[in-house]
Amino acid sequence: MDYAMISKLEKAKQYAQERDRFTFNTFEVALEGANGPHVVSYDHGKWNCDCSFFQSRGRCSHTMSLEVILEGMVSIAYDEKSL
Repeated sequence: MDYAMISKLEKAKQYAQERDRFTFNTFEVALEGANGPHVVSYDHGKWNCDCSFFQSRGRCSHTMSLEVILEGMVSIAYDEKSL
């Protein structure tokens, strides 16, 4: 048994539960939407999506779904109360 790896796995589980340790700066995600694939990106607090709805409104279901998944780890571009 590799005790060093077991120790690292336990530490990883601890970190994963402490989401405030993480800050996403940039990433890109491929998302299979209902009408086809889309590319969503996040760059230092700014969202982008290649769908036409995002291009006209600055937010879309693709970016908002990632905001929900990453709650507390990224800047939120919407407030449900204002929708």
